[in-house]
Amino acid sequence: MNFNQDENIGGEALDEGVIAAAEINRELQKQYRRKQIRKSYYRKDPDLPYVKSFADRMQEAAEGVKDAAKETVKQIVKAIREHPVVLLIIVIIFLCLFFLHFLLCGFEVMISSMGDTVLSATYTAYDEDITGVDADYVKLERELQETIDRTEEDFPDYDEYVYNLDEIGHNPYELASYLTVRYEDYKRRQLKSIVKDLFKEQYDLSYDIRIEKRSRTVRADDYSYVGTEYYTVNILTVNLANKSLGAVIAGKGLNEDEKARYEVLLATQGNKSYLFDDVYADYEDPDEYHPVGEALSDQSFAAMIAEGEKYLGRAYVWGGSNPTSGFDCSGFVSWVVNHCGWNLGRQTANGLKNRCSVVSPEEARPGDLIFFKGTYATNGASHVGIYVGDGMMLHCGNPIQYTSINTRYWEKHFYCFGRLP
Repeated sequence: MNFNQDENIGGEALDEGVIAAAEINRELQKQYRRKQIRKSYYRKDPDLPYVKSFADRMQEAAEGVKDAAKETVKQIVKAIREHPVVLLIIVIIFLCLFFLHFLLCGFEVMISSMGDTVLSATYTAYDEDITGVDADYVKLERELQETIDRTEEDFPDYDEYVYNLDEIGHNPYELASYLTVRYEDYKRRQLKSIVKDLFKEQYDLSYDIRIEKRSRTVRADDYSYVGTEYYTVNILTVNLANKSLGAVIAGKGLNEDEKARYEVLLATQGNKSYLFDDVYADYEDPDEYHPVGEALSDQSFAAMIAEGEKYLGRAYVWGGSNPTSGFDCSGFVSWVVNHCGWNLGRQTANGLKNRCSVVSPEEARPGDLIFFKGTYATNGASHVGIYVGDGMMLHCGNPIQYTSINTRYWEKHFYCFGRLP
């Protein structure tokens, strides 16, 4: 290889590089001129649609809306000037509708609030269940008193008896208020164990035994000897502590809402202040009661009891008249008498009364019907039961059960006794 050949190759390469650089320079100049032409073109004609930016288009739209609003306002002003009375009427109607809507909403809220308030301040269980549960509590208290009264009979081997006793008694409205808060629409038969537990927490009966050594002076009949004699005395102390039902309830862990409702129920007496006017009436426990004695020797009465007791514990059903649909008070009595020798058909309470001969309370006997009025809004007799003697009736309360008629409620609504034909 000679050096002249290599030099020629390098010179050719240099020439080609210069040419390429010139080409690149020319291309760059063309691009620059095209950009300048476009800029000049846009400046000369900025109103072309494809030239406008998005902001420009939005500005035009806003101006269009503004112009339309101005025109609308002008039309409204013109209408007001031409028809001011019509506008005034429209405004008045609008205001009336607004205030009517406001008043209706407020009235609805007020009625809802009043309803909630009345409900929260009212005992929701049936009167019979409320007084019946309290009767069970009273019965436990009476049994407690009887236990104390029998102390010396039950524990005869003591020389002395000492009694440290708190008073026995409770506020029935505390019991009803607490049970309403906890169990709402409660039933007497469901709360027997609850009542016993509350009673055990309220009362604590205990006995203390102690022996005392005592001395006494003894003398001989002829006074020839005078001395001291020591002897022991066996003493039984009976203690009864009444914690109070209110204190027991306070320890039951009611939350704040429950406490507030309990206080309201207690203050309002559940809107049923009449319930316990005669708290210590001679209540009977319907679950333990059954007619006895000579009355059952009457075949008609025995048949009525046998038929009626088939349905003890069944819930009250308004309008019910048979075991399938359930019973209301008159449906129950109609069913029993129609299956025990009579054929009276399905009667209302007042209808049954009209089929009977009225008898006085002194003449009433087991098997007669007993009628009540004013237990709900209707003319004449509104409730009926079967009188079974001993101040008791078998009726469809809620549920079907035996009930004492010597309570304040039933005495208040007593109408008459009636004898079936």
